[in-house]
Amino acid sequence: MLPPPTCAGARAGAMEANPSVLATVGVGDLVLLDPLSEESLLSNLRERFLHKEIYTYIGNVVISVNPYRQLPIYSAEMVEQYCNGNFYAMKPHIYAIAEDAYSSLRDRNRDQCILITGESGAGKTEASKLVMSYVAAVCSKGADVTKVKEQLLQSNPVLEAFGNAKTIRNNNSSRFGKYMDVEFDFKGEPLGGLISNYLLEKSRVVWHVKNERNFHIFYQLLAGASDPLLKRLKLQRDCRHHGYLGDENPRLPGMDDATNFQAVQDAMRIIGFSEAEVMQLLEVTAVVLKLGDLQLSGQFQASGMDACGIQNIQGWMGRHPRIGLIGLQESILEQALCSRTVEAKQEKVVTALSVAQGYFGRDALAKNIYSRLFDWLVTRINESIQVTAGERRKVMGVLDIYGFEIFQDNSFEQFIINYCNEKLQQIFILMTLKEEQEEYFREGIKWTPVTFFDNSIICDLIESGGILVLLDEECLRPGTVSAATFLAKLDQAFGSHEHYESRKSQSDRHITDTSLPSTCFRVHHYAGKVTYNATGFIEKNTDRLYRGLAQAMWQAKHTLLRSLFPDGDPKKASLKMPPTAGFQFKASINTLMKNLYSKNPNYIRCIKPNENQAPGQFTDELVRSQVRYLGLLENVRVRRAGYAYRQPYQPCLERYRLLSTHTWPRWTGTLFNLEERRRRRVEELATVIQKTYRGWRCRTQYQLMRKSQILISAWFRGHAQKKRYQHMKRAALLIQTYARGWKVRRAPGQPVPTPALGQSRPLPQASVAHACARGDSCEFRPSLVRGGALPLLPPVLHSPFSLSPKLQKFFLGLKNNLPPLTVSDRSWPPAPYRFLTNANQELKTIFYHWKCKKYRDQLSLEKRAAMQTKLCASELFKGKKTRYGPSVPEPFQGDYVGLQKNPKYQKLQAAARGKLVLADTVRKVNQANGKVRPCRLHTPIPELPGVLAVPAQDADGTWCLLPQQTGTGGAKGDVLLVSDHVIEVVTRVHQVLLETTQQALNLQIADQ
Repeated sequence: MLPPPTCAGARAGAMEANPSVLATVGVGDLVLLDPLSEESLLSNLRERFLHKEIYTYIGNVVISVNPYRQLPIYSAEMVEQYCNGNFYAMKPHIYAIAEDAYSSLRDRNRDQCILITGESGAGKTEASKLVMSYVAAVCSKGADVTKVKEQLLQSNPVLEAFGNAKTIRNNNSSRFGKYMDVEFDFKGEPLGGLISNYLLEKSRVVWHVKNERNFHIFYQLLAGASDPLLKRLKLQRDCRHHGYLGDENPRLPGMDDATNFQAVQDAMRIIGFSEAEVMQLLEVTAVVLKLGDLQLSGQFQASGMDACGIQNIQGWMGRHPRIGLIGLQESILEQALCSRTVEAKQEKVVTALSVAQGYFGRDALAKNIYSRLFDWLVTRINESIQVTAGERRKVMGVLDIYGFEIFQDNSFEQFIINYCNEKLQQIFILMTLKEEQEEYFREGIKWTPVTFFDNSIICDLIESGGILVLLDEECLRPGTVSAATFLAKLDQAFGSHEHYESRKSQSDRHITDTSLPSTCFRVHHYAGKVTYNATGFIEKNTDRLYRGLAQAMWQAKHTLLRSLFPDGDPKKASLKMPPTAGFQFKASINTLMKNLYSKNPNYIRCIKPNENQAPGQFTDELVRSQVRYLGLLENVRVRRAGYAYRQPYQPCLERYRLLSTHTWPRWTGTLFNLEERRRRRVEELATVIQKTYRGWRCRTQYQLMRKSQILISAWFRGHAQKKRYQHMKRAALLIQTYARGWKVRRAPGQPVPTPALGQSRPLPQASVAHACARGDSCEFRPSLVRGGALPLLPPVLHSPFSLSPKLQKFFLGLKNNLPPLTVSDRSWPPAPYRFLTNANQELKTIFYHWKCKKYRDQLSLEKRAAMQTKLCASELFKGKKTRYGPSVPEPFQGDYVGLQKNPKYQKLQAAARGKLVLADTVRKVNQANGKVRPCRLHTPIPELPGVLAVPAQDADGTWCLLPQQTGTGGAKGDVLLVSDHVIEVVTRVHQVLLETTQQALNLQIADQ
């Protein structure tokens, strides 16, 4: 529990934060009412109601006064104002409690329930629809979410049509209890729901008091169905022709039955009903009306016993579904309605029924059909909106159940309804008055107890060994049972109970009360004294349907009607007594109470301002009685004296621990300030989480894209290289084919191979191309292309083909415009068409290589050797020596001194013996004084380990050769030589050294 602020201080802080709250009429929160009394509370409600302020707070409890008219306070703009708003920061509204419940469910992960209580006609059904519409409006707008929301909302008009009716106090009174669990995911988006229904008032099907109506669906069907549909259903549009609808005017002010019927059909389609299901539903509804039209006549058997028969069945049942409504033989239904079969000791005894007994059976069948049809309808809706089993989800429950009823004649249905309201009032007392005060006592907080009426004693009077238990015992007791025996048992058990009265108990207390008939008993409920007529309690609680009627319905050919009566199957017949209606309802209510106790409650207390359903009319005495039995004044006192905000320690710690650095060791601000700080902190943390997640997502996406790009690039490049290789291979094969053919044709003395007898001569492609170049007509066949070269040709050359004029023009032009055979000439005619560009380039390269080869073939061995030496000189000196350029056109002579012709060199020539490489006259430089004297340099032997070329010191820029001489006599020093043919000298030395030692000459070249 959080320490104070007080309740008044917390709300005052909220109002200061939002001045619009102060502009409201009267006091918006009764906790702030001063002075507090019943009169001041009533006066405040009256003032607000007359100024169209129908909502008032008691803390987090909303009081709603039914205005009986439409008010402009439920627009989309109003929804926007209350969305994500603080409960006390806005004017009191039902949207505020819906927002508080939804935000608590979404943000705090707490299951919620909204309990809507009040008298019949106080506006509970409309309040439940407003809560559901608000929750649907503030959820997200995805396609799946929208579908779920529409299905949940459209279940209301369908169930209202089949489960609501006009009563004296309410034109749209719920005649059944409905509890809807709406399931949400972790984001707060609706996933589906589950509807539970409680005790449909099925007796209304066969009887209702004057100025009331049967269930809406009957009037909507007759008013809104087309003439062909009514003809198919065997119905008449005038309600007075159907016995169960009565003779009163069926129209209600402000309600259009025809329009509502169309809305119901549309709603069923949105929920997921098929056209066949809708039609079967309407057919069974028509069967209920037609049963009310059956007339029975009295008859006498041969034995003189009374019997009965059907007068006007008129063939509406039919033996086949396409002919009649249910496909049942008339004799089977007549036998089931007019007789009863009793089994005893494996013998069947058939007993005829009187007219009264026949009508009783007819009405029992109609009530059972409609009740089972309503249960099927709820089950079918649940099949569409229910969420499949899975992980635990958040749940918001909305309870819309019949209100407390006090009529002129109260029967078993009113007793059950009021018992349910006692249980709901017990929940309100326990959670808002009793448990809160007990918590203050447990925690040792100084507290002045607030007295209130605890209705547990009334609940015990009804359920725990009380009236319902005795009623079940009386129904199961053998022998004759009646309302008198039931009343006698009640008087014996509860004659002295302070909340029970009967004629006998009053007599024992010496009280005379003529308003209490002898067949009635009275219970003092929390909302007042209610007198119940015990007549009919036994029959309605037993709710027994003759087995013959169930078996007759099971024999019908109508699929839906047959499925409603599985107990009619003879193979599944059971002699076990079914549970009573009271027992089933008590079990359902106990399950509902456990469900509500497990959730966080939110209360809407509905008040009826007048009995006439008139707008703007406020009856003080009526409202005062409701204020008293609802315990509103006691609730205000507990809220004023108690704490504004109560929460267990662990949830409080979990919610606000992220603010510990700002709130420790003591927080002195208000709860709203704390919530605002938490909201800002959550936004900051959400930003950090989003930033981190988005960065991770971007990095991951980048890495995936990078890997994908690398993989795609690798495959694409590989594919491109394969295609390029295949293209080059095809081009090479094509060129080789043409070249070989051309070579064969030009080779002299080569005979043309003669084909064998009966074979055609295969011509090479080159010959075909040459023929086509001459302009001859030619055709390629696959067998003529060697080496698989045919697929490598351009598309226009594929076999079989004829060369186009463009190709002929290209070949003829190439033949007439071939460049000269000079090696230095590298010109080539351009390709006339783009598709021949690659082939033209390949032909150019081949032609140039061919010219070079032809030139080389014409050279002698001596010229080839000289060119080889020139090539070696180019590799050594090109780009490194300035003098190399002028020396290129000068041929290498090798012998510059005339060794072979000069007789004085005969001795030296003899020593060389063919090993002579170079002979030249050089000048030797004296390193001591720099003088130059002529000498000769010859290299006939390969013993020279290396030669170093350095720039000469003379003015003409010649090169000097520095042989490195070695010998056994020791080194004599370097030799500095000057030669006019230094390029040739170095090249010759390099060749000799490479041939003899397989090592290149260690050569350093410089221009300076």
